[in-house]
Amino acid sequence: MAIRTLNPYTNQIEQQFDTWQDAQVVERIDTAQAAFKAWRATSHQERAALLSRVALLLEERAEHYAALMTTEMGKLHSQGVALEIPLCAQICRYYAEHGERFLAAEPIEEVTIGRAEIQNHPLGVIYGVMPWNFPFYQVIRFIAPNVMVGNSVVFKHASNVPQCAEAISELFEDAGAPKGLIQHLFVASSQSELIIADKRVQGVSLTGSEKAGASVAALAGKHLKKVVMELGGNDPFIVLADADVDKAVELAAIAKMFNSGQVCISAKRFIVADEVYDEFIEKFAAALGSLKAGDPMDPQTGYAPVVSVQERDYLLAQIQHAVEQGASLILGGESEALEGAWLKPTILADVTPQMDVFDEELFGPIAVVYRVGSDEDAIELANNSSYGLSSAVISESIDRATAVAAALECGASFINTFSMSEACLPFGGIKNSGFGRELGRLGLDEFVNKKLVRFA
Repeated sequence: MAIRTLNPYTNQIEQQFDTWQDAQVVERIDTAQAAFKAWRATSHQERAALLSRVALLLEERAEHYAALMTTEMGKLHSQGVALEIPLCAQICRYYAEHGERFLAAEPIEEVTIGRAEIQNHPLGVIYGVMPWNFPFYQVIRFIAPNVMVGNSVVFKHASNVPQCAEAISELFEDAGAPKGLIQHLFVASSQSELIIADKRVQGVSLTGSEKAGASVAALAGKHLKKVVMELGGNDPFIVLADADVDKAVELAAIAKMFNSGQVCISAKRFIVADEVYDEFIEKFAAALGSLKAGDPMDPQTGYAPVVSVQERDYLLAQIQHAVEQGASLILGGESEALEGAWLKPTILADVTPQMDVFDEELFGPIAVVYRVGSDEDAIELANNSSYGLSSAVISESIDRATAVAAALECGASFINTFSMSEACLPFGGIKNSGFGRELGRLGLDEFVNKKLVRFA
């Protein structure tokens, strides 16, 4: 099977790689295990120094790495330079600066005889299955805490971003990481069981679709491996009756169209109070309709293509099916008259729970807008989902927004802003959005042996 770069702007194949044989994969795990044995003996200061060097290289190479992402999955180059790569550097520095304190032994005060503490020790080789939508950020947020803990990492990146995978491995090598500490694997999905079953692999982290998560989690369960799953979302963006509509629209447009809507925590369901619904949907449609398609390398381009023609066609089919079932098409619903994987910003309304799209993840520039009569109705609608990743609540009253947010079934709520990432903020969901946390202090704890030590 070939792993290839298919530029979604030109629809041209730019690079191609062969998948590795099983023997090559086992050899990489051998190297990762050897690296782990040496790395676990290093000090927190040595680990922090490596992450600090990685952060510097990320900043120095931001233009190059952003261009790679644009070529492989279509991201606006400006977003890669200004947002994704700086966030990767921030994550590395966060763990470099705080990791030693987070990993310090924790005394147990209530012990009745002698003393006791919880010590934090590394586990071993950790396997990551990574997605294409944030080719650097998703991988760095997985790698950085594991490096600080003392684990080694092997990862399978998405098959459409192989050059990003190679670049990340080379980044750590150039920063001085020991041989085998961080390695990408050019493997097929069918080879994941070979990796997960290996007794030296002690944990599995996947960011991806619900279907991929269920498959990998089943393999991890079969082989009794610790697992973290960051899966899909159908995130509500709730606009309450007292919201500043212009501000709500400004935030909603960013929350929907960042990365062309290909974000697990992007706003997907816009739940709007009846009192402001008509004004909101008129201005929201105008905002999305004003965005211009173009070369994603051009800083003036308003939105980029989706990742592939196949994904574009799948999204178009979801839209068409929703309309056939009775949804109203307010905006878009068609491709651009350009070469590549284009889908115009789209707004659907009048969606009911009987329609398939009601509980599907629309992973692209598609917004579904709902009208509700009360805060209680907004909460009920927001929670009527198989997913539970993040949410946003927009209101002029912090107390009112806080009360609504507290009732939402999800891993994170954002008040008067949109869902966003920061190194210190733990990230993850509930329900079919997965389990476990990444980033922040909680992200450091996922692949750690919390070892009890009792002293007489």
